[in-house]
Amino acid sequence: MLELDVRGLPPPEPFENIMHALQTLPAGEGLQVHIHREPYPLYEALRNAGYAWQTTALADGSFKILIARAA
Repeated sequence: MLELDVRGLPPPEPFENIMHALQTLPAGEGLQVHIHREPYPLYEALRNAGYAWQTTALADGSFKILIARAA
């Protein structure tokens, strides 16, 4: 699983970095993203591109998002 930490980056860098990482992700691999806020606009883009995700709020106020191709 590829990990990407975009915490603290100004918009739209987190979104752009996540979408770029997904484009280069090997088939069958997942992406684990660490981000400082919940990225609501990202969810629509993921849905439209055929990805599934699971978001977990962390104790420090950041979020962990696991992204993979939808089955």
